[in-house]
Amino acid sequence: MRGKSAPIRNILPDYKYGNVLVSKLVNYVMKDGKKSTAEKVVYDALEIMAKKSKKDAMEVFDEAMKNVMPSVEVRSRRVGGANYQIPMPVRAERRIALAYRWILESARAKKGKPMAQKLAAELLAAAAGEGDAVKKKLDVQRMAEANKAFAHFARR
Repeated sequence: MRGKSAPIRNILPDYKYGNVLVSKLVNYVMKDGKKSTAEKVVYDALEIMAKKSKKDAMEVFDEAMKNVMPSVEVRSRRVGGANYQIPMPVRAERRIALAYRWILESARAKKGKPMAQKLAAELLAAAAGEGDAVKKKLDVQRMAEANKAFAHFARR
């Protein structure tokens, strides 16, 4: 690895909810630097969620994030000519990044609706403990559970 690693920038909370996680979601949704479009999509999705669930949008959003964030994942490691899938705990920043990645991946995979509606539907499903993003998390954790026998390789 050459040079210095990039400094971790502090992200300012979004102006509507005052939440750093929401502004991070806006940044993940953003394509080609179009932040105002991404903000509109995210805020519309949060409003749709609030209407459908009849709860505070931030409560539903936090619940969805909690249900999608993985606690363990598998990492490949080469030991003595063989590759092993070793279960490792996930760092806090990576948990958030993976959760956003999975939610957006499953929302973008759906067709025929505006992005705000797809994102709202995926977040509502995640808050209820279902949906593609939660399924992905369960698959990752099941994989880690299956490879628990190789956990001793992690301490090297």
